[in-house]
Amino acid sequence: MWGPGHFSRASAVESMSFSGIVQMDEDIHYNKVEDVVGSHVEDAVTFWAQSISRNKDIMKIGCSLSEVCPHANSVFGNLDPKKIYGGLFSEDKCWYRCRVLKIISDEKCLVRYIDYGNTEILSRSDIVEIPSDLQFSSVAKKYRLWGLQIPSGQEVTQFDQGRTFLGSLIFEKEIKMRIKATYQDGTVIAQAEYGTVDIGEEVAKKGFAEKCKLTSSTNICEEKKSDPGPLVLRNLKGPIPLWGHRSNQSAFSRPKGRLSGRLTLDLKNENDAGNHVTFPKESLSVGDFNLPSNVSLAKIKQDQKLIEENEKLKTEKEILLERCKALESKVEQTAQELQQEKATTMDLTKHLESTLKTRVGTRMKNLAAKVELLKEIRRVNISVRFGNDLSDAIQVLDEERFTIPASLNELEIIWTEYNLAQEKIKTCQNVNEGNILIAKRNEVQQKLCMAVEVFIVEVDELPLNKRLKTLQDLSASLEAVYGQANEGTNSEEILKKFYDWKCDKREEFTNVRSETEVSLQRLVAWFQSTLKAFDLSVEESLTFEDTIGNIDEILEKSESSVCKELEISLVEQGDADKEIILNTYSQVLQKIHSEERLIATVQSKYKNSIEFKKQIMECLNKSPNLDHLLSIKKTLKSLKARLRWKLVEKNNLEESDDHDGSEIEKIKQEITKLRNSVFQEIYREREEYEKLNSLVQKWFPELPLLHPEIGLLKYMNSGGLLTMSLERDLLDAEPMKELSSKRPLVCSEINGQIILLKGYSVDVDTEARVIQRAATYHRAWREAKEESGLLPLIFLFLCKSDPMAYLMVPYYPRANLSAVQASMPLTSEEALKVMKGVAQGLHTLHKADIIHGSLHQNNVFALNREQGIIGDFDFTKSVSQRTSVNMMVGDLNLLSPELKMGKPASPSSDLYAYGCLLLWDDNVKSLLYSLIYCRNSMTAEQVLNAECFLLPKGKSPPTSEKDTEYTQCKEEEELKMENLDKYKENTRSGEANFD
Repeated sequence: MWGPGHFSRASAVESMSFSGIVQMDEDIHYNKVEDVVGSHVEDAVTFWAQSISRNKDIMKIGCSLSEVCPHANSVFGNLDPKKIYGGLFSEDKCWYRCRVLKIISDEKCLVRYIDYGNTEILSRSDIVEIPSDLQFSSVAKKYRLWGLQIPSGQEVTQFDQGRTFLGSLIFEKEIKMRIKATYQDGTVIAQAEYGTVDIGEEVAKKGFAEKCKLTSSTNICEEKKSDPGPLVLRNLKGPIPLWGHRSNQSAFSRPKGRLSGRLTLDLKNENDAGNHVTFPKESLSVGDFNLPSNVSLAKIKQDQKLIEENEKLKTEKEILLERCKALESKVEQTAQELQQEKATTMDLTKHLESTLKTRVGTRMKNLAAKVELLKEIRRVNISVRFGNDLSDAIQVLDEERFTIPASLNELEIIWTEYNLAQEKIKTCQNVNEGNILIAKRNEVQQKLCMAVEVFIVEVDELPLNKRLKTLQDLSASLEAVYGQANEGTNSEEILKKFYDWKCDKREEFTNVRSETEVSLQRLVAWFQSTLKAFDLSVEESLTFEDTIGNIDEILEKSESSVCKELEISLVEQGDADKEIILNTYSQVLQKIHSEERLIATVQSKYKNSIEFKKQIMECLNKSPNLDHLLSIKKTLKSLKARLRWKLVEKNNLEESDDHDGSEIEKIKQEITKLRNSVFQEIYREREEYEKLNSLVQKWFPELPLLHPEIGLLKYMNSGGLLTMSLERDLLDAEPMKELSSKRPLVCSEINGQIILLKGYSVDVDTEARVIQRAATYHRAWREAKEESGLLPLIFLFLCKSDPMAYLMVPYYPRANLSAVQASMPLTSEEALKVMKGVAQGLHTLHKADIIHGSLHQNNVFALNREQGIIGDFDFTKSVSQRTSVNMMVGDLNLLSPELKMGKPASPSSDLYAYGCLLLWDDNVKSLLYSLIYCRNSMTAEQVLNAECFLLPKGKSPPTSEKDTEYTQCKEEEELKMENLDKYKENTRSGEANFD
């Protein structure tokens, strides 16, 4: 039934009965009160709303439209603005009643969804004719706040803000409308109240509307209705209430809307069975709209339960029918099989009767065929392989086995002595002592050169490639026959067992062959003696026992011997035989691979010796050339002097009273060019240091000792991070006090890259620790670079005038997790991608034995909302000092329980903080709370179907008693999660902290 009330006089003519629904009169009396829910906002004083009493009307309309519209004809010709059509809403692809407001083009029309109030531009193909029983007045009404009007000349921004503010007061909320008057176009002038709040007064207080003067007590408020014009069209899709959900395309769809891009609705698709309607329990909760009493809610739930039980019985009936059909088919199939079996048995009986008549002839024929096959086998000399290929492989391995060259052992000894001499030079700190060690190293180097020469000559004479090719071919041929080898220990016992087995098999085969030949000779002799018994010309009388008596025994023996030889010749070996062969095959392959590895080792030593000989000839008695590095340093010094002079010149011009702006701009460009040149030279300097570092590691460990002036040792100790050529005053840095109040933090731009300089106060003791910790972090990043999941460090340099160390890192503005979640929270898919990158960063650190100890939402960065990286930490602090900071995310403390108990930090404490950050995702948080508080009613299937594990697709409502209990428990726990949401809002309002 339609809700109480009546249609307006203007629409009484066009209203018609709809599915047994009674028509209504809509006479509005002064100060009559209606309960409505806001569905669409046009401006700060005008909105659309739906009467709560007509909730069922909306659902029935949606059900009918979903059945009629998909099969209806699209409109053509001229469209009637007074007629109601069906429109396909672009956001959810569901059908709603609409009227045409304006023809925009031949293909496009502006329509209003009359049951919700919002508008949209549709193609003609998305507008269809609907039957007459759907041609009745709209559910939604247009309301205007009593005594208010839009100020003339209002700006677009204030107009949008007023519309947003009104939406926050009426959208999805139950409002009492006190009717004052009605316009001719149906707009209702009313006083709107939400609880004790007068909505009109609130709008006027905010300055989004102004009060208008009343002309008389009987007439309506003559307001200056400002025509918003294009302002209204800026947001054609308005918000709509949550009540009135539909289940799929066949029930209660409604146009989605949004208010200032922030009010979005989450429609849940539900399964639809037949023509009846199912309502999700969540959609019909008291929280969505206030029902008249608890009885109505119970009635709805009871109807829902009956519908679900009906669907369950239908499903069970279909299953039983399918099973019945399957049983009938199986019975019929069994009867056919029995009939076939009976016919087969009769045929077999007839066959046996006929076979008995020809048994002797058949037996002799079969024996003759087997003997013929045996002749063929023996004639072509096909014998059984008793591991002959393995025997041949063992023979190849034993006869041509490769042995280690004698010169290799001596070379290894001298090479070890040479590495020891290099290590002593590397750890030496005295120049005089270092010169002695260098002289000794050079002597060993000469010996090593001679040993290398001898080794190269000896290896050149060995047929390594030929032998390696033989082994590879042998391995490939065996693998083609036997396949993958089993892993096993190298044991000569297996080879001995193989030889014993092979001898036994060979002896057995020889015995079987001899037995076959003897039995066949006896059969031939029997045939020859039997000829006399059947020859009538022979007068000699023979007894039956002498001729025919033993033929069955002879024939049986002959058949047995022939079959046994054929079985040995043709049938595969048993499991025991296969095991012996495969074990032997594994041993042979191990020997092949062992010899291949030995050859590969010799070849590797040979290659290294050739390389050593080549490089040592170039570097022998020659020190590396440092001229290029010194030249770069000289260039850097000159560039920095010019840059400082230009900076002074710029400052002087800016401080002068009659400065020339163009001249200052020209100097700024020169400064930028000089600064970029300085950094180019610093990068070239780093390349030279890397080359020298490589030489130190390979050939000349004495370079840092002999040339301390170039600072190579500091560069090596810092992992290539420290530079002595960079200074703070060379950068055009902008202070970033809002990011940190604890230490100097400035932002600059170098070669198009925005960087951040983080200053640390250091002294003689802490300087080395800062460099060491930063170098360890940098080496961990350098192993995987972009795949490391860590924030890269660009440079580390020390301030000459102040006890400060500066760390240069990339700057990602507002990319930390706290800022991202505050501005536009990550979706579940984005959050999982970001947190996977954070997990990779923790893995990189822990693999390098680094404990972060300071993981929180401000130093986790979501680059492009999909790549997560971990920021660096305070390198002046130890792990225990870093973990002493009490950080919160929501109402979760990031300090793990063991840290609170005073235990030292560990990788598990980092993972605890990671887990707390992961809980920032609402879906994961909801699942965890359900597992903690509702674990008695939770099932593994419900966990598997949790939203954080599902792709965005339709989900059926819970039907079992367990699901109902779980839903109720989850609603009870929603109150316990409010504190988390409050903390989240507090965290979002804060600014990122880089400490």
